[in-house]
Amino acid sequence: MPANDTAELLKECNSGIKMGIDSIDELLPKVRSAKLRNILEECKTTHQRLGTESHKLLERYSEPTMDPHPIAKGMSWLKTNIKMAVEPNDSTVADLITDGCNMGVKSLNSYVNRYENADEEVVKLTKQVIRSEEKLCADVREFL
Repeated sequence: MPANDTAELLKECNSGIKMGIDSIDELLPKVRSAKLRNILEECKTTHQRLGTESHKLLERYSEPTMDPHPIAKGMSWLKTNIKMAVEPNDSTVADLITDGCNMGVKSLNSYVNRYENADEEVVKLTKQVIRSEEKLCADVREFL
């Protein structure tokens, strides 16, 4: 069922974008380094652009948006707040971002493989999100 694969991949992609933006928003106020702040803001801008693209595709396919799973969001919030309470520094921010990016890349690649009949346009968008996550992970390494 290609239409179903397309819709499912698109919803997961959109949800992943939201999760990434939410995570960056949660960490930005805690960042001390101007360079790290710029890296995160650049990635957020990219995610917002990709999010707009995903919304247009969702509308085209008459599909609703999908929020990140509440348990995943809650676990992310808990981990972020515990780690930042123990070590409130840019290294911790970079560590949390790296973990989040790795989780996002793993999940989105899994969805691309699972929904193998999805339209190429949606696969391409998902791969752009994956590349953005990989870039962010590489960009924050110097702060680990």
